[in-house]
Amino acid sequence: MSEENKLITERRQKLQHIREQQEVAFPNQFRRSHVAAKLHTLYDQYDKDTLAEKDVPVKVIGRMMSQRLFGKGGFAVLRDVSGDIQLFVQLSSVGEDTFEAFKGWDVGDIIAGEGVLFKTKTNELSVKVHSLHLVTKSLRPLPEKFHGLSDQETRYRRRYVDLIMNADSAQVFKTRSKLISELRRFMEKHDFLEVETPMMHVIPGGAAAKPFTTHHNALDLELYLRVAPELFLKRLVVGGFEKVFEINRNFRNEGVSTKHNPEFTMMEFYWAYSDYLDLMDLTEILFKHLAETVLGKTVVPYQGIELDFSKPFARETMTDLVVKYSPDLTQEKCNNLSQLQNYFEQQGIGYDKNASKGHLIAELFDIYVEDKLIQPTFVTQYPIEISPLSRRSDDNPEFTDRFELFISGHEIANGFSELNDPEDQAERFHQQVANLEAGDDEAMHYDKDYVRALEYGMPPTAGEGIGIDRLVMLFTDSASIRDVLLFPYMKPE
Repeated sequence: MSEENKLITERRQKLQHIREQQEVAFPNQFRRSHVAAKLHTLYDQYDKDTLAEKDVPVKVIGRMMSQRLFGKGGFAVLRDVSGDIQLFVQLSSVGEDTFEAFKGWDVGDIIAGEGVLFKTKTNELSVKVHSLHLVTKSLRPLPEKFHGLSDQETRYRRRYVDLIMNADSAQVFKTRSKLISELRRFMEKHDFLEVETPMMHVIPGGAAAKPFTTHHNALDLELYLRVAPELFLKRLVVGGFEKVFEINRNFRNEGVSTKHNPEFTMMEFYWAYSDYLDLMDLTEILFKHLAETVLGKTVVPYQGIELDFSKPFARETMTDLVVKYSPDLTQEKCNNLSQLQNYFEQQGIGYDKNASKGHLIAELFDIYVEDKLIQPTFVTQYPIEISPLSRRSDDNPEFTDRFELFISGHEIANGFSELNDPEDQAERFHQQVANLEAGDDEAMHYDKDYVRALEYGMPPTAGEGIGIDRLVMLFTDSASIRDVLLFPYMKPE
């Protein structure tokens, strides 16, 4: 029998003894008066004598993280949602039966203590308990104290243990929650209406992505999990909701990496009578605001570099960046399909012989540019071929009024002036269908109802999606998207 299985067996025996000794093995009548952090905030400042004079009664409850026994007394560190507080347990205060039971409790058990605050000889704020109860018996041992839970895969699979053992990990998800709350407040302050749109679609759309499929039994209908809420949100703009947003869960049947998870969280918003330039301005204000309110600073450390959200974000076109970072590439070559194809061959880069000029430019961007964009940078003017929902540029119809925001080599946001010409949209959908039939499993389907909605008239509109998971990565100095998802996708054990 392994050591872990032996410990589990011993704990099950203890639980069986508890069941035999008391009617309810897992009681639920204990209520705290304070959390640990609040006690430290209120009373760490007092010296021993002053604290003794105050005679502060407290009730605390949480998980026992350590236990030290000596003679007729002992200490236990109790951890709750806010932090740790120490308990001092004496036989003379709690009685022989309770003290003997306490000696047999295990690290990981959830306990409740009632007593008064005091400070130890080492000046540590503690609770001298006169009443002590076992609330939940833990049957599995926690990882060994000094090494903790360090294996990454185990941390992801058993996030509950990771949160117990690793304060840094717990803080990541507290930061994530605060960031999402602040996003919502910002949007509402700027008069955006929060809405909800379907997560199961008859036609997948709103992004170039391979969808997950599911089946509705009663209707005998194949459905697709949402890849993006875009087309539904723009229907609402047609309906007169001029500023809308949704914090949404999306699903894309694609690869898994440090930047990708099959399900992820975004915020998408749409703003009538604005364009992509307005979105970039608002995004700069938003990111600076989030850094200030969530982190309390505008210079954010990430993987050994400092990201500065206080300065204006750089703005450069995709083609200019491709020319800047691709070796021996000129603007002239970017403007000519055959010269671009020759360039790929000269560089030894494989490519689809049927690919358009726009697709080849985008391919060079992925290869040579993306990882060079460290400080916040808006990449603008995307080729029409890779932007089926974006408005054509008035200056050059081969490109669109679109941007993506890159930070530390990560694409964080995607926004554009929306295409509101129903005939142009229908034509682009037809091209997407042709691409789909030719084997492009990320191409879009033809959405007849969406085209019909545009035919009623959508005002000039701009829309944007912000990847919340990747933004949390930046704000918590996390190298992998799995570090900022409570339950990331994992292959079955």
